[in-house]
Amino acid sequence: MNPRLAAARALAAVLSGKASLAGSLPAQLERLAPRDRGLAQELAFGTARWQPRLAGLASEWLHKPFRATDRDLEALLLVGLYQLLYTRIPAHAAIAETVDGATALKKVWAKGLLNAVLRRAQQDGAERLAALERDPVIRLAHPRWLQKALKAAWPEHWEAICAANNQHPPLTLRINRRRTCREEYLARLAAAGLDASPCPFSADGLQLAEPCDVSQLPGFAEGLVSVQDEAAQLCAGLLALAPGQRVLDACCAPGGKTGHLLEHEPALASLLALDLEPKRLERVRDNLARLGLCARLQAADARDTARWWDGQPFQRILLDAPCSATGVIRRHPDIKLTRQPEDIAALARLQGELLDALWPTLAPGGLLLYATCSVLPDENRDTIAAFLARTPDARELEVPGPAGLHQTHGRQLLPRNGGHDGFYYARLTKGVLQPG
Repeated sequence: MNPRLAAARALAAVLSGKASLAGSLPAQLERLAPRDRGLAQELAFGTARWQPRLAGLASEWLHKPFRATDRDLEALLLVGLYQLLYTRIPAHAAIAETVDGATALKKVWAKGLLNAVLRRAQQDGAERLAALERDPVIRLAHPRWLQKALKAAWPEHWEAICAANNQHPPLTLRINRRRTCREEYLARLAAAGLDASPCPFSADGLQLAEPCDVSQLPGFAEGLVSVQDEAAQLCAGLLALAPGQRVLDACCAPGGKTGHLLEHEPALASLLALDLEPKRLERVRDNLARLGLCARLQAADARDTARWWDGQPFQRILLDAPCSATGVIRRHPDIKLTRQPEDIAALARLQGELLDALWPTLAPGGLLLYATCSVLPDENRDTIAAFLARTPDARELEVPGPAGLHQTHGRQLLPRNGGHDGFYYARLTKGVLQPG
């Protein structure tokens, strides 16, 4: 199959509101020859990243919008525009291969339309796009509602957040401190011809100068290293883990933080990793197996404590709460297309319900670390403020360290060009914090 067609089919599911790229793209990649999968993935993610700009440009030359039944054609056209404006693919190949995709979609009638628009873009696309940049949606490639939310929350930073969201994310690694140290692994990377540098905020983090396939990483299959953003790596230190603690990792999939907790403190009494979807726990199990680590995995709604909790309190709880993921748009650019403004209030309600449900499972003197990969205050400092107001025995602790911005509640990390993702942390204790 044509990799352009694979990317368009995956993107069409996103435009139709049926799936995310994470859900729609893998099935399309399976249908491609291995050599074509990288191109299809780049086209799908790149087109999603710049969709607001590409769609604005396409509308200049379309007499009317595509019908809902022709989302596949719309996606195919956007993939073609992305190739012309954002890749080094020769224009003749980009246009010919994209137009041929209409035949595979059994919509031969659209070949002339696709060809005409792509030819116009080849000739005038860059100039026309520059003229359209008076519209902030076109200039910043973010939906209007999200720009307004970011501007209200971060008046001094919102355009920098949008710019960071539009960059390709770095490949950041976390060394397995049970098996190696950062200096030793840096030397192994250098011997393999891979340039990397220590992360500034995570003692276990390394950032590669150029991304590569994980199969090129020395010792990856043996569990020496994992792929994990620096911001997410901070959770293990913030939990103040100690030997003998019972730990709950709520909403744990895909298991990156689960593994890091076990690497960080080998002498935990136990670690229970919960996730709502059994299928997502398979990935957690695979990640732990590669690292040579063990935890008790259970599929359950964390709010339904009667189903999974044995009544024995936890000294530490990590609540990596479901959120809008607005801090990781550069890794999941289709969030711009799938997330809607009404989602934020619904997510904040869910986050509050999770906090309320998990709080009784925390031991007196225990610590709950609340985390999201959102940059919106509704899901972060406002959620924590509301929880503290209705929970008399909850007390907030400082989130130490130089990363991010101190908030009225918690600490907010904003996405950084060439650095960490957007993330939020708040630390809560029940009464007086106990060390173990």
